[in-house]
Amino acid sequence: MNEVEYDERRLQDFVAGRARGFSRRDLLRLSAAAGVGTALAGISASPAAAATPIVKPLPPELFRALGTNAETRWSSLKDQGYYVPIDRFFVRNHTTTPIIDGATWSLSVFGSGLRGGPVQFSLADLRKLPSVTVSAAVECAGNGRSFFTSQQGQTVSGTAWTLGAVGVARWRGVKLSTVLRRAGISRHAVDVQPAGLDANFVSGGVDLGQVRRPFPVEKAFDDVILAYEMNGEELPADHGYPVRVIVPGWIGIASIKWVGSIEVSATPLFSPWNTQFYRLFGPSYPAEGQPFDTQVVKSAFELDAGTVFEAGVRTTLTGRSWSAHGPIRKVEVSVDGGATWKRARFYGATPGGVWQRWELTWKPEAGAHTLLARATDIHGNTQPDVTVHNTLGYLFDAVVKVPVTAA
Repeated sequence: MNEVEYDERRLQDFVAGRARGFSRRDLLRLSAAAGVGTALAGISASPAAAATPIVKPLPPELFRALGTNAETRWSSLKDQGYYVPIDRFFVRNHTTTPIIDGATWSLSVFGSGLRGGPVQFSLADLRKLPSVTVSAAVECAGNGRSFFTSQQGQTVSGTAWTLGAVGVARWRGVKLSTVLRRAGISRHAVDVQPAGLDANFVSGGVDLGQVRRPFPVEKAFDDVILAYEMNGEELPADHGYPVRVIVPGWIGIASIKWVGSIEVSATPLFSPWNTQFYRLFGPSYPAEGQPFDTQVVKSAFELDAGTVFEAGVRTTLTGRSWSAHGPIRKVEVSVDGGATWKRARFYGATPGGVWQRWELTWKPEAGAHTLLARATDIHGNTQPDVTVHNTLGYLFDAVVKVPVTAA
């Protein structure tokens, strides 16, 4: 089952009263306080004990700090290889990074979808199970949100990401399916819902509880893992220590960090972080919102906007393109604002086919220039000139204009 089909089905279940986990009363309170479709756009969190906003250093040459979040500067990825190093991997927190003792941490697997009662797993228990390593991207649904305003002149709500809310890493852990079998999953189970151990999220005066988001048993038994290592190292605090969920191909909110419990349910589940709020709202969409499909096609140059090049000197422009629909087939680059295009050269290995690195040689003339990169994946999905507006600024896929100068 793909994500958009699942999201649509669960919304129907919720409306019909078949899904549990988020009451209609709280939904009405939340909508009244912040407006339907915008309730989760802001940051309003309850305090967290023994927590700091972000633990790792955020030097300005590597990150743009955005409150409880931090996005990777694309210029910091030049010559860094296929995987994003941990010291520059973006951070998306709904509240703050909790400090958890891995020696006392345990994972509780419970719910009506098990044959017996709750089962506990320690970190040592998980490490004893057969491990797998996967190459996967984690990308915030709002990655690129700021360009709705700066490039298209439209108002949106939420964190003003440019394109740095994405990262590809090697994640090592245990298959979720292995853990569910050990816990005694029954044939009646339909949904699996991990919940994080970060502080409860409060929006519009409503305490929404722990960050959590369900997905179907079919996805759980496909490619989801419980990761305890990242790029060959112990999972850092900001990225989910001691264990996080990695849900390949789905939007970033599905990959819950600091997971402390997993509910296995024989009835449909619904949460504030399910598609009632992670939906597309606006004049071009139905009143109830349109569910997300997978992420969209994007491209980014490995440089900062406003970079100054030496006129008349040959340079190599580099960048990366990616699509949740599949590998990238081609990337076209324009150095004159879209008047002409040249095909970029691909280079480097692409483990898992997550994203593609590319380069183009350029000898700039003196003056101002606008760089553009446009990618097409193997299924023919191509970046458009304009993204259809939605009020929460999700899924920006238009070609991004990057102003630079040669002097």
